[in-house]
Amino acid sequence: MAADKLGRREVLAGTGIALGATVIAGCQTYGKPPAAASQTPATTPGGGTTPTADSGLVKTSAVPVGSGVIVGEVVVTQPTAGEFKGMSAICTHQGCTVSEIVDGAIKCPCHGSKFNLDGTVAQGPAKKPLEAKAVKVQGDSIVLG
Repeated sequence: MAADKLGRREVLAGTGIALGATVIAGCQTYGKPPAAASQTPATTPGGGTTPTADSGLVKTSAVPVGSGVIVGEVVVTQPTAGEFKGMSAICTHQGCTVSEIVDGAIKCPCHGSKFNLDGTVAQGPAKKPLEAKAVKVQGDSIVLG
């Protein structure tokens, strides 16, 4: 075989290796936000934006009663008026980032787990609650701590 020609086997082997590398790279980042996502404002269910962590996680007025918002890797909810809860946005099933809060449920897009507004499991496959994060109201903002 001439040096300037590739055989069918070499082409198929190269394609298989490239495809395998792409699949592995994709699996490592599936369900996780891009690295810069925590530096940009998060979108609330109502379509508005929330401040970045530099000025607090979110304004209290941006967290609807009976719902919540996802800010980077933190979920802030307000199960009842004036009661704010903080938790990790990382699903305890396989580490995907939860994507939305709808009808009082925090939803994971990867395998369908749902969590209550206090982070407890509402529907599996997750078996453990979302990790609690201490939050407090400081002025008109919710901050970690």
